Amino acid sequence: MGPPSSSGFYVSRAVALLLAGLVAALLLALAVLAALYGHCERVPPSELPGLRDSEAESSPPLRQKPTPTPKPSSARELAVTTTPSNWRPPGPWDQLRLPPWLVPLHYDLELWPQLRPDELPAGSLPFTGRVNITVRCTVATSRLLLHSLFQDCERAEVRGPLSPGTGNATVGRVPVDDVWFALDTEYMVLELSEPLKPGSSYELQLSFSGLVNEDLREGLFLNVYTDQGERRALLASQLEPTFARYVFPCFDEPALKATFNITMIHHPSYVALSNMPKLGQSEKEDVNGSKWTVTTFSTTPHMPTYLVAFVICDYDHVNRTERGKEIRIWARKDAIANGSADFALNITGPIFSFLEDLFNISYSLPKTDIIALPSFDNHAMENWGLMIFDESGLLLEPKDQLTEKKTLISYVVSHEIGHQWFGNLVTMNWWNNIWLNEGFASYFEFEVINYFNPKLPRNEIFFSNILHNILREDHALVTRAVAMKVENFKTSEIQELFDVFTYSKGASMARMLSCFLNEHLFVSALKSYLKTFSYSNTEQDDLWRHFQMAINDQSTVILPATIKNIMDSWTHQSGFPVITLNVSTGVMKQEPFYLENIKNRTLLTSNDTWIVPILWIKNGTTQPLVWLDQSSKVFPEMQVSDSDHDWVILNLNMTGYYRVNYDKLGWKKLNQQLEKDPKAIPVIHRLQLIDDAFSLSKNNYIEIETALELTKYLAEEDEIIVWHTVLVNLVTRDLVSEVNIYDIYSLLKRYLLKRLNLIWNIYSTIIRENVLALQDDYLALISLEKLFVTACWLGLEDCLQLSKELFTKWVDHPENEIPYPIKDVVLCYGIALGSDKEWDILLNTYTNTTNKEEKIQLAYAMSCSKDPWILNRYMEYAISTSPFTSNETNIIEVVASSEVGRYVAKDFLVNNWQAVSKRYGAQSLINLIYTIGRTVTTDLQIVELQQFFSNMLEEHQRIRVHANLQTIKNENLKNKKLSARMAAWLRRNT
Repeated sequence: MGPPSSSGFYVSRAVALLLAGLVAALLLALAVLAALYGHCERVPPSELPGLRDSEAESSPPLRQKPTPTPKPSSARELAVTTTPSNWRPPGPWDQLRLPPWLVPLHYDLELWPQLRPDELPAGSLPFTGRVNITVRCTVATSRLLLHSLFQDCERAEVRGPLSPGTGNATVGRVPVDDVWFALDTEYMVLELSEPLKPGSSYELQLSFSGLVNEDLREGLFLNVYTDQGERRALLASQLEPTFARYVFPCFDEPALKATFNITMIHHPSYVALSNMPKLGQSEKEDVNGSKWTVTTFSTTPHMPTYLVAFVICDYDHVNRTERGKEIRIWARKDAIANGSADFALNITGPIFSFLEDLFNISYSLPKTDIIALPSFDNHAMENWGLMIFDESGLLLEPKDQLTEKKTLISYVVSHEIGHQWFGNLVTMNWWNNIWLNEGFASYFEFEVINYFNPKLPRNEIFFSNILHNILREDHALVTRAVAMKVENFKTSEIQELFDVFTYSKGASMARMLSCFLNEHLFVSALKSYLKTFSYSNTEQDDLWRHFQMAINDQSTVILPATIKNIMDSWTHQSGFPVITLNVSTGVMKQEPFYLENIKNRTLLTSNDTWIVPILWIKNGTTQPLVWLDQSSKVFPEMQVSDSDHDWVILNLNMTGYYRVNYDKLGWKKLNQQLEKDPKAIPVIHRLQLIDDAFSLSKNNYIEIETALELTKYLAEEDEIIVWHTVLVNLVTRDLVSEVNIYDIYSLLKRYLLKRLNLIWNIYSTIIRENVLALQDDYLALISLEKLFVTACWLGLEDCLQLSKELFTKWVDHPENEIPYPIKDVVLCYGIALGSDKEWDILLNTYTNTTNKEEKIQLAYAMSCSKDPWILNRYMEYAISTSPFTSNETNIIEVVASSEVGRYVAKDFLVNNWQAVSKRYGAQSLINLIYTIGRTVTTDLQIVELQQFFSNMLEEHQRIRVHANLQTIKNENLKNKKLSARMAAWLRRNT
């Protein structure tokens, strides 16, 4: 869209004020309009903190508004002054993307947050700032749009055109007639008295003020924490995806890269950090005579606004040098003294070096700071030169040795370092291709860790961390493709793109691509892509073009179509295919995966097909890659004979993003092989067979009996990750809820306990004799809890005894820590098997601990009691006494989740529902209805439940609750039929 004409019916605020002076009767109406338009505070520039005296002297007087708008008490309150579109003329401010009239080249940015160590903020914290933005005009325009939200504009000037070759000395000034905000589209609009000239450069000079956001996700935010026994505060930033505009006026789109000179003014006792190394420091006084430190930083490379970062803190650090570049890990002083940052420091440098060597591109910045915040909702952020983490993702405590935390820190650090190439050096052009950042960073975090830990089972870990979750979320009716063709996203819609599809499906796309090519070709293409687009932006097609170039330069890998056609079929289409092989005929077909697949669904159209790489094995031997590039195809080589040793598995190492089904003979052959010699089938494929079969049976592609047949061999299974997959699919929450209704519990108990002995004996022995042996076994650490809780739930005597032993040792001597992977289970059964004595011990521990995670653990454990009077007392404590004043856990819901507690909680609500609503909020009552009613199977049960809760709900809530209870009922009826079939199969096989 071209720039609008400056003529027309639109009246600027300056003209409106003149008219207001002539026509007094319109003054009030115009003042209201001015408030709705947003405002630009007009104050003498000499009073602006951070504004150079020379600038103040050369600035013309700024006009005063007739009635200054009161400052909001919090930044959030500004949102209510949004200018509706019917209060302003149509224009570019109605669009979700910036017009292409101005291109930012450079920012000089200064921020002055009023953070003092002796006056910790109680609520909001004010800050002031100024930014000079050098821009190039591409289209003549007298209206300038840039992003700004939750800020007051104190001063606005436009200088230029700038004279090239004279150090950007200005040759003039373009008068600014008005400044207003279109808050619904998050724009600041500058109305100029004359248009800017195409091809010329200008400097926008803006002074502004705002409030530090208390939300731990957006813009500038505060952390208040305790260190060395003292209460302290720090300030940090989170600008991705669209929160730079919350901090300073800017062109807040990823393709509008520029360089930045950043200055931070802060209290002398704090250290200031930003993307680049410190350039210098000076001192200045405020109007009260207080001294502040002015820290300036070197110029950044060209980068988008979302990567700009600031921290002001009172932290210590550890450091090392890697290839001549300094790496510093910053954290609370207690954490640095305890060595909690050492692990992250020791892995960071080698990860950088590995990726530099892999891509043959050096890390671009002269330093890297990584900081651990006490609380950071985003968990980690890859800001160039200043990565920000939540403590839980960076610091390794001595007590963490029996958790998966060491491995998880390695993955998170690798992910963020991967972004230094995918995202920082090369950035997607717009957020619809954010997977180019997050998908490849997610993929390479696994490649990095596999390089440094070659003994780790890479395929099984990728399945556990990535594939298992995304395959459960994705299906044909999801409207979310990896690469979205729509570009005009609202801000809230951009934030929603940071989801499991972007990260996990994106990583799966990269992994599949790497595997059907080869690692050398894959990396070669990425090297070319990264080198070509360094410091610039790309579309998905740019990536495919460089892969195609790499393929064209060799003759070993032959593809059935271009890379673009192959990969677009995956990235532009939602869901994934089910590949079905008939081993009798060799016919392979594909169809979209639907939840609750319906027979006779409409036949595939050309838009419902994928170009599918099929890596496969036959009788344990890897076979050549084949392609399914149409809805069905015949592969005679995949037929099997009547021999007991003949079997086929598709999707080698689960590198393809699809599920696999077989005809009855195919499944039978695999069952036979598992029962005869399970180790002939690799671990990843034992996982795959179980997970695919149960998912396909749950969604009506195969019978549940087909999936259950695969479990017969389990007495010989000694891999805990396979057992974990079995138990996650077989012992579901729905099944656990039904144990008192159906006889399936006793049948399942006999069936599983007969097969659990081998795996149980392996891990119970380790727990008793050498539990530290688990610390480097990542798959065991993430799988052990499910094995342990199932064994105890099934009544395995040794499991109950071991739980009692560990609980008693911990109670008698708290230094005897319960192994972390099974701590929840042990605490729960310690209470379930104990009396009020054990319960009181946990209550006392809960009261005395300040650790939030431990409080949550203990709160859940105390709900495991089987004594109704203890549970009733627990709920009374929850709504009346001090140990449970915080809302981190809804005790009533936790109690209602257990079989005994469901009835106790229902009775408790009769006389206490108002207190529960006051304590946990009105929504908690609705949640309790669903928790208590989770087993309803008849309309009569729904009516009884609604009558019970009737006086607790509003009319609109009753209607919604009724509909949701009907959904729960229908789901339970479906599960009831499934359980009946499972029970019949278990009778035949127990």
